[in-house]
Amino acid sequence: MKLIADNPIKSSAEAQKSSQNVLSLANDADPRQHKLDGVDVVELHFPKFSDGRAFSQAFLLRRRLGFAGTIRATGEVLVDQLLQMQRAGFTEAVLSPGQDAAVGQRLLGHYAQRCGGFYQGDAVATAPKFQRTSASQEHA
Repeated sequence: MKLIADNPIKSSAEAQKSSQNVLSLANDADPRQHKLDGVDVVELHFPKFSDGRAFSQAFLLRRRLGFAGTIRATGEVLVDQLLQMQRAGFTEAVLSPGQDAAVGQRLLGHYAQRCGGFYQGDAVATAPKFQRTSASQEHA
């Protein structure tokens, strides 16, 4: 997951002037109501850290709608949320001011390194761990 510290990211309007086609969705918007053809980046907004509707939007975009582009978290994004964001399908996060990107990167790698990964599937790796492990052993 790419982490962007202290909101230095371009606005959606500026990004659209570049080569990316960006769709910004409010956290109460239904992604199924929008055309995703030609969209490179979907920005999902967290108005406050305790509002998790963007997690559902990201999961819906990845699993149900098959969106393969960048899903960017904006708004009040804390490093505590990064691992769950990644599992829900986010690929980028614009951290709130005061959040340390280095701490976020360590947290993202901690579970996989120390615990061997998650048992259950998620928005990106849908198979449970036992299926992923047995499939990789069969190909070895």
